[in-house]
Amino acid sequence: MTVHFIGAGPGAADLITLRGRDLIAACPVCLYAGSLVPEALLRHCPDGARIVNTAPLDLDAIVAECKAAHDAGQDVARLHSGDLSVWSAMGEQIRRLKAEGIPVSVTPGVPSFAAAAAALGSELTLPGLAQSVVLTRTPGRASAMPEGETLANFAATGATLAIHLSIGNLANVVAALTPQYGSDCPVAVVYRASWPDQEIIRSTLATLQADVPEHISRTALILVGPALAGDGFEESCLYAADYDRRYRPQTADSSWADWKHGDD
Repeated sequence: MTVHFIGAGPGAADLITLRGRDLIAACPVCLYAGSLVPEALLRHCPDGARIVNTAPLDLDAIVAECKAAHDAGQDVARLHSGDLSVWSAMGEQIRRLKAEGIPVSVTPGVPSFAAAAAALGSELTLPGLAQSVVLTRTPGRASAMPEGETLANFAATGATLAIHLSIGNLANVVAALTPQYGSDCPVAVVYRASWPDQEIIRSTLATLQADVPEHISRTALILVGPALAGDGFEESCLYAADYDRRYRPQTADSSWADWKHGDD
């Protein structure tokens, strides 16, 4: 018996991996974060599955559900929104489950920042403008920020920032970022990326607070950085006519073979 942690994607029910879908269909128990995971994904559950919305449950209750399934010899599909590698609270659940001797697996999902960039039609790493994306947040009720992980410090790199869980903290976001990026730096807010009621607000640091409507108070991602302008960047050498392609594998299989034999 295994608890399968599955990244359910950013919202759209079809933005889930085939592996994730198949695991849901194979598990007689499904625990899902009802506040963020679309109920349409539950259609993949097998007939008669025990389906539990974990939104009102605390950690002890969630672990108890997993332990009860384990004792009954039943696999569990544990659905979390987005991808499990960031802000999913998966780590604390896995720690508890391992202490109980319960096996776990992890299946990645489409992260919200990727869905937001897709909604904007934007590449977040443009040559000469930004080659890094920083996933971060501001302090909140659930988690404080470690010393040194400040917006000002990240802004000093010039990278594209994907700021999560901070739409209610716009004044501090603007104050921290403006000295480094400048008031005319492009900003995009994507509300409920990939959901049917998705909204996009394009703005600048100077006008951000005025441009975001009052009803957008949660479930929104803030993207900041020069790359969001989508202009003023150099073309990469990747597809240049004079680029040396001797080391570019022609297929995914040849890439694996090259790696196995030590080529780079």
